[in-house]
Amino acid sequence: MGFVELDRDEAHLVTAQYSSVLGPVLRSSRVELVKGRFLEGTGAELHSHPEEQTVYCVSGLLEATVGEGPEAEKFLIGPGEAAHNPSNVPHRVVALEDSVVISFKIRESEQIYEATGLLE
Repeated sequence: MGFVELDRDEAHLVTAQYSSVLGPVLRSSRVELVKGRFLEGTGAELHSHPEEQTVYCVSGLLEATVGEGPEAEKFLIGPGEAAHNPSNVPHRVVALEDSVVISFKIRESEQIYEATGLLE
């Protein structure tokens, strides 16, 4: 399947366990792609996962933190910028305004949340 539709499932809560991001989760056996929307003041709590993750900001402004404690790196990402979350490193994000992001992972484990679409 070559065609991927990202403008759907916009009210889907991706992972209530640690995040308030809304949007579709498209998944194949190896790749995961999320077009997520954070409302101002929402975000993802400090968490980690075995997959490396890149979060690209399409619109809005987010405060990202990678790592924890005195070694944590805190920075802003706006349109055209991204945050990279290494494997098993705690990270978090807070939307300073309504924001749209694209999240990309190469899957290494079963996810704790459901896909809204499958890439075959």
